[in-house]
Amino acid sequence: MNPIPLLANHDLDTPLAWRNGGAISRAVFLGHVLALAEALPSRGKLLNLCGDRYAFAVALFAAISKGLVTVLPNSSAPEHLASVAADHPGLLVLGDQPVAPLAGVPYLRIDAFLSGDQPAVAVPQIDFEQPIACVYTSGSTGRPVPHIKTFGRMWLNIQAGAERIWHAAGGACSVVGTSPIRHMYGLESSVFLPILGGGSLSPEVPFFPADVARCLAALPAPRLLVITPFHLRKLIEADIELPPVAAILSATAPLPLAVAQQAASRLDCPVLEIYGSTETGQLATRLPCVDEAWETLAGVELRPDGDDVWAHGAVYQAPQLINDMVELLAPNRFRLIDRKAGMINVAGKRSSLSFLNAIITSLPGVGDAVFCVPERTGGSDTARLAAFVVAPGLSRAEVLAGLREHVDPVFLPRPLVFVDRLPRDGNGKIQAAVLQQLIATHISKQV
Repeated sequence: MNPIPLLANHDLDTPLAWRNGGAISRAVFLGHVLALAEALPSRGKLLNLCGDRYAFAVALFAAISKGLVTVLPNSSAPEHLASVAADHPGLLVLGDQPVAPLAGVPYLRIDAFLSGDQPAVAVPQIDFEQPIACVYTSGSTGRPVPHIKTFGRMWLNIQAGAERIWHAAGGACSVVGTSPIRHMYGLESSVFLPILGGGSLSPEVPFFPADVARCLAALPAPRLLVITPFHLRKLIEADIELPPVAAILSATAPLPLAVAQQAASRLDCPVLEIYGSTETGQLATRLPCVDEAWETLAGVELRPDGDDVWAHGAVYQAPQLINDMVELLAPNRFRLIDRKAGMINVAGKRSSLSFLNAIITSLPGVGDAVFCVPERTGGSDTARLAAFVVAPGLSRAEVLAGLREHVDPVFLPRPLVFVDRLPRDGNGKIQAAVLQQLIATHISKQV
């Protein structure tokens, strides 16, 4: 395919970002990108650890314009960063921190490249098949796995997503995102969507409800809120005043219908849920308050092959396996049953961890909770469930009584462990290694 302009089909005079109380045009952004690109090496890989979303975007697009691959770890934990650096020898770290974030690895602080306002008019042409990013899976079901993304296929995917999202919102939006920018969802929806899809972005990555409200208020309408189910629930519970929002986009975990309905009513806007993975990218959307079925993005078709379902389309170099249980209604419509890795069998009865998690977190007085399946002990061949719960005002008996209203007794957790908080990451997930540490600390010693 033909090369694609780095900022294709968009007026360079339009705002791309809102920073320090003012707008940054696409032309000025391109000027920052090309100035930084001149300082980058001609070969090797980059590790983008910028915390500011605008700085992150400049560093990412500078690397793309220079033909370099950016490594995007899904966690800033020192252990994970060290593992990523070991996987990619010769990395150069780009960041906006005053001190090098990764000891022993060369560091380029990019702040100086963000201060000028000299616009650029010459837009680089990027080869369709050019590798641009190495992204890692979340690690919620095991060790994070790297995947290479190419510019042209990312561009196609973002165009299809933008068509669907902007339609729901009534037009291109200013975007505020709570999801980490190095995670696939945050990368696609809060960085690539506004830049390649014609919107504009906020430089901040808010976490607490008050910060979300402040970031939304700092942007002009219409606004898109890119958020996770965990953060959306906390935002609703906070009951703080929010500026008008044109649409809400949710991903990373199943969005409970009750939370979607509360958000739609509270903010008087559509709630759009997106389905995808690190491997497939964004693949389908639905309006959960309207229809439980998912509709694939334009150009993506699902085809069965025995017990498996594969995604086909120009956005993929090869068909991609759907690692979830789905019911195909048509090549472009499906119902999501559950994650294959989340299905459990206890005493001959089947359920799913996501269903059980949704039930327990919906109980009055439960602030957070997660089910798990500890390793079997004592030669037992029967799976047993355990759960960690944050519910300061409830007793064990009250939580179990609430669960009995909704689930078969075989799925009641034994043990049920009360904790002060659950160590969720920026996407609201609990990584597999972290969950195993919780089990080792609180459950294994009891067996």
